[in-house]
Amino acid sequence: MIDISALFSVTYGMYIVCSGDKTNNNGFVSNTVFQITAEPPRFAVSCNKNNFTSEYISKYKNFSVSILHQEASIETIGIFGYKSGRDTYKLKGMILEFGIDDVPVLLNDSLAVLELKLIDTIDIGTHNIFIGELLNSKVIETNKLPMTYNYYREVKKGFSPKNAPTYIDKTLLEKADNKQNGKIYKCAACGFEYIESEQNIPFDKLPESYVCPICGSDKSDFYEIS
Repeated sequence: MIDISALFSVTYGMYIVCSGDKTNNNGFVSNTVFQITAEPPRFAVSCNKNNFTSEYISKYKNFSVSILHQEASIETIGIFGYKSGRDTYKLKGMILEFGIDDVPVLLNDSLAVLELKLIDTIDIGTHNIFIGELLNSKVIETNKLPMTYNYYREVKKGFSPKNAPTYIDKTLLEKADNKQNGKIYKCAACGFEYIESEQNIPFDKLPESYVCPICGSDKSDFYEIS
């Protein structure tokens, strides 16, 4: 028997991975970035094959990793986590610099940034694991803490998007967490839950201009689950 809730105990960080050049570039939110060797320093990132950024990494043979801090804005996470680069230019208006081989590096909400050269790709079914060798890195913020996936889930009330390797169909979870006072409304786009017992305002009293704090979907995109 697999207890889905046990998977939430696995630790992850929160990152934005970008690829491309000065003309064509894109990025996505990832919680699956990890260092795999020290000499030379190499990192791996898991990326769904359907992600637009996956095409860029394969084409341009580069990627950058921006390590998010706890105060990262929900707008940044929403743009890079729940919108497609095929429909939206995600890097518009962002604070960018271009590193070695013109790899785009996102500075918004970042503790530190890494620039990597793609050296290998491992096909694992729905995802590719991209292996990159570190070419450059620098610290952006020194007085903030890195955002973990647990912090994102527990404090920001966010969930993994459908393309993420940690995505879990919420219907598989126990319904016990929903047995609270008040109702619970769920965003159909990203899975964020507005739990009335944890808020000061009942959902139906929220203004019609209310939007999902994670992905920006309209109030009308929420549905009652409890």
